[in-house]
Amino acid sequence: MRLGEQDREILRLAVPAFFALVSEPLMLLADSAIVGHLGTPQLAALGVAGTILQTLVGVCVFLAYGTTSAVARRIGAGDHRGALAQGIDGLWLALLLGVVLAVAGFLLAPAAIAAFDPSQDVADHAVTYLRISCIGIPSMLLLLAATGVLRGLQDTKTPMVVAITANLANISLNVLFVYGLDMDIAGSALGTALAQTAAGVALVAVVVRGAKRDGAKLRPDRPGILASAQMGVPLIVRTLTLRVAIVLLTFVATALGTTSVAAHQVAFTLWSFLALALDAIAIAAQALTGRSLGAGDVAGTRAITRRMMWWGLLSGVVGGLALWGLRGVYVPWFTADPDVRRTLAAVLIVAALWQPVNGVVFVLDGVLIGAGDGPYLAIAGVIALVLYVPLALSVLWLGGGVVALWWAFGGFMLLRLLTLVTRERRDAWLVTGAIR
Repeated sequence: MRLGEQDREILRLAVPAFFALVSEPLMLLADSAIVGHLGTPQLAALGVAGTILQTLVGVCVFLAYGTTSAVARRIGAGDHRGALAQGIDGLWLALLLGVVLAVAGFLLAPAAIAAFDPSQDVADHAVTYLRISCIGIPSMLLLLAATGVLRGLQDTKTPMVVAITANLANISLNVLFVYGLDMDIAGSALGTALAQTAAGVALVAVVVRGAKRDGAKLRPDRPGILASAQMGVPLIVRTLTLRVAIVLLTFVATALGTTSVAAHQVAFTLWSFLALALDAIAIAAQALTGRSLGAGDVAGTRAITRRMMWWGLLSGVVGGLALWGLRGVYVPWFTADPDVRRTLAAVLIVAALWQPVNGVVFVLDGVLIGAGDGPYLAIAGVIALVLYVPLALSVLWLGGGVVALWWAFGGFMLLRLLTLVTRERRDAWLVTGAIR
């Protein structure tokens, strides 16, 4: 595949994936705007309950990543029916996990909310929101798994269309239930749950229709479901290491004082948005790597990997330059406090410098996920986290500030880069065939 063809393939998958990814934070932003007009207790409740809900669903992102890899490998091997059968196994696993988490979330909602020690009125609203939201957890996990199937089939446009449509439906339902029917925060939870359920049903219908067309089985296959679950375990570990690193970053920033945590919050929000663009390339990497290895094309896998690494590096450089060069324009949008502005501007310089590293890390993460190299990613994640923890805590011990903390977080990303580049340069992950 020539360079121009490689670039077109990467963009064909990455651009729709980016818009699908952007729709999620926009949905959360819309919920916050609608609930925020109900009052401060409701908005605080959304923050607490939303954190718990996002954590439950976020840990299950392996349903998308693992399924993408497995399905793409079979597509590369020319086994379209087997690819859809593998995808159906992922859907059944998502449904089972979704039901378990929904029941657990409903029953444990009061205890989970109480762990954040909110005021009583905030706690009451948060429990209400979380319990109603639990209705949508099975659909949210089915949405993840079905998205993974379609990505593995080299289709990122359908998930994009469904995500954007669900976003619009979410806004409409929230306004209707919250203001039209005067349901308060319960209306927001119900509206979002219904929008997510509709999105999940729509994507599952697409996958099931494809499975029927190719004659793939639809009934539960116990060995297949167990294999999907086992494949997901190392990806769960990998995801947890990332989340722990981010939680520690916020914990230390909070301990540094109000100005520091305010600057950190804005910087991390901007960092997260840039991460969506990088994650879109990583999604393309998952799909293309799985397909190439499934076809037994090691040389092609090497070539597309190197090309995507350049795309990640370039995206990181562009994002970093924008973050650095435009900070004088956008920083005033977020705060009028001169101390926060100065601190934020300094933090953003550090965040900008690390963006090229982030770009390559995200791409290689996607490549190795696409290769089914989850066990190595789990080990690499643990190694980076173990070395990062004392680095972050030393900012407190040595009396450093939030700028030093962001240097430490950049160190975490650098550690991930070193472990991932080391793996990419070797051949152990280049396992060909339909099953990794």
